[in-house]
Amino acid sequence: MRTERNLTRLDRVFARLDREPERPANIDVPKMSRHRVVLFAATLAFYLAIVWLVVTTSWLVRFDWQVMFFRPYQQWAGIHWFVDYYVVLGQRGPTAVMVAAWLGWRSWRQHTLRPLLTLGTLLLLLNITVGAAKLGMGRLGPHYATVIGSNEMGLGGDIFPSGHTANAVVTWGILAYLASTPAARRWLSAASAVTSLGVGLATVYLGTHWLSDVLLGWAAGLLVLLALPWCEPLIALAETRIFDLRDRWRARRRGTAPAPAPASPVTAPVLLKPRTSASSGDEVPAARETVTASRSARPPVHLAPGPHTTRSERTPVTPIGSRRPPHPDRVARGTTPAAARPLPGG
Repeated sequence: MRTERNLTRLDRVFARLDREPERPANIDVPKMSRHRVVLFAATLAFYLAIVWLVVTTSWLVRFDWQVMFFRPYQQWAGIHWFVDYYVVLGQRGPTAVMVAAWLGWRSWRQHTLRPLLTLGTLLLLLNITVGAAKLGMGRLGPHYATVIGSNEMGLGGDIFPSGHTANAVVTWGILAYLASTPAARRWLSAASAVTSLGVGLATVYLGTHWLSDVLLGWAAGLLVLLALPWCEPLIALAETRIFDLRDRWRARRRGTAPAPAPASPVTAPVLLKPRTSASSGDEVPAARETVTASRSARPPVHLAPGPHTTRSERTPVTPIGSRRPPHPDRVARGTTPAAARPLPGG
């Protein structure tokens, strides 16, 4: 009786790493639902409220200065080394490379470019929105502040909102956005929220950002993630165009190879008219001939050069010489026999 081998957990893990035979037909694409629209509107209102509180030098700006004078990096100096490494999770270069490697494998496994195109769209939206806000408001950071209690706006800075925080929200949030199952989406959403929260607090600990910068960075990254379903039709169109270009390029490459010769057409047999015999006047039945226009002539047969020789004159295939043992009285063929030797005693 034949039994199947039970797969271990490691076997199941490697099975999930294999490439699927074709693109899955049920790829879940998030849509702009009513719940998402409400979240987008609430986040946008929070974003505008933070900007207004900072521009008007309200209580939020005073709280920023209190946190800065508290100097967390001196209060908890023992974790400074860990925070220096942890804040890298919000830098654009390292995080983009790590996430792009994972999404590249996802694209290869599922025969789709959607993960990589989604990442590119997110980073483009993040650079446009956050970059424009940074340059437009021009706020200076805590290390470069000039007047105590001021909002430090319009002085040529580029720290409002926090780019590290917004990048952490977008980069790690895309893993939850592209999750294939609801359970994975929930777990990845929680993990990305904790990671981005930690990155924002790490920048406040190190003194590189005001607390209001971090709040606005969280809102900016979340706005980009919530607005992404509006870009899904454009992502699908770009993927279709790229695959069309790939198919044309492959067809052009195949067209450069020599095409196989077409098969000769088979024509119907043609009956010839009966002819009359010259001697007896009887009709000779017509002969059937098959007319083939493109039939090629039979190639000539190449024979060995020279006249045909007899078997005895051909070159032997065995080693030269006779296979019989030599004998003193035997004479080779074609030679004149020598004089007989006298018998001894005669």
